[in-house]
Amino acid sequence: MGGLTPAKDEGGRRVYERLLAGERMAARFLAADGDGGREEDRGPLRVFRAAWRGAVLAGTSLVVSCGLFCLVLVSICLVPLGAGLITTPPILAVIREYALGRRERARAWGGVRIGVAYRPLPPLKPGFTGEAALCLALLRDPATWRDIGWLLLDCTAGVVLSVLAPLVLLYPVWGLVLAAGGWRIFEDSPEWYLFLPVDSQATGLAALALGVVIALTARWSVPAFLQSYFRLTRTALAPSREQEMAARIDRLTVTREDAVDTSAAELRRIERDLHDGAQARLVAVGMDLGLIESLIERDPAKAKELLGKARLSSAEALGELRDLVRGIHPPVLAERGLVDAVRALALRLPVETEVVAEVPGRAEAPVEAAAYFATSELLANAVKHAGADRIWIDLGYREGRLRISVGDNGGGGADAAKGTGLAGVERRLGTFDGVLAVSSPPGGPTLATVELPCVLS
Repeated sequence: MGGLTPAKDEGGRRVYERLLAGERMAARFLAADGDGGREEDRGPLRVFRAAWRGAVLAGTSLVVSCGLFCLVLVSICLVPLGAGLITTPPILAVIREYALGRRERARAWGGVRIGVAYRPLPPLKPGFTGEAALCLALLRDPATWRDIGWLLLDCTAGVVLSVLAPLVLLYPVWGLVLAAGGWRIFEDSPEWYLFLPVDSQATGLAALALGVVIALTARWSVPAFLQSYFRLTRTALAPSREQEMAARIDRLTVTREDAVDTSAAELRRIERDLHDGAQARLVAVGMDLGLIESLIERDPAKAKELLGKARLSSAEALGELRDLVRGIHPPVLAERGLVDAVRALALRLPVETEVVAEVPGRAEAPVEAAAYFATSELLANAVKHAGADRIWIDLGYREGRLRISVGDNGGGGADAAKGTGLAGVERRLGTFDGVLAVSSPPGGPTLATVELPCVLS
């Protein structure tokens, strides 16, 4: 088989970008510590909410998990024929997104953290060779087979566990129907209500009593079934501790290499700015001063004019040096900390900006610098590309993580995979095991969230 057509090659690139987006989402789970943030759910509707969630999960597992399992099984069987090399990566990309979404549900609805350990993707090569290499790399990843195994478990045992949550509330209603005379429909053969055969009014009333007992247990049994479902999901999806640590090390290795490249590029930028800016102006000032020295006695007026020009050039050189220093490490950040530095940044924006901050202390200087420059880049993107007339910034610290959210009411459509700015923010944060999450639907609003693990002083 030769090369792919341009349209197919573009399709392969989109699949690759989708897998990269899943990899970035996986990095959020990899970087997160603890059991995650379970939604507080202690109100009187807690049982009904858990039952509804169980019904949603049961329906999704039965339809989506079963469908994806059949699709990926057929696609993998076609790999030896060549067709599966093209069809398998997009299906696996969807499965990864689906599995990551279920991890998110487990954290939010059950407080269950499910680890993730996908291997880094190889560089995408053009043509059929690249498609084949990507497919084989995905199939060599143990996490891929965990996802596939989970799909089978999810559409069988997972459906049973999740459907039990709403069934606990609905089954007592069936007992009431039987007690109200519904048992007469089954006069020829008794209807079994759990272990109780119902074929008379007396047994119908017994079924009603049993239903009441079941309903009384719903307060703890419905959430317990939902929790059991998420624990079963964790059993199937979670990697071993060694695999999770290996994935974290792989990710940190990549980000450290990016950090070295970024630092080298930054040094070259500083050298270029000094050479083309302040250094050139200072050389011009020196030449003007030499000319002034030769003219000061025979042409004082011309010397005075050149002196004013030299003073102006020195002031411009000083301004450029200050801007350069501010770009390396802003003085306000060093002196007053991240919160005041971000507030100062917001004051210079041409858009109405609101800052809300609750950070009880200061992080280490490198972490503060990474957070500051990430925020600065996000604000620059909002001003230049979003077309927003309002921006809000929220800084907080919780469970050992510094969290910065930057939102705007612009047109949306921001994508880290399509812009060097957001990709640069991800690389800078990755050096500190931090993550960037961007939500930017077409039409807006856009919300970019930065999380950095750190300890405050």
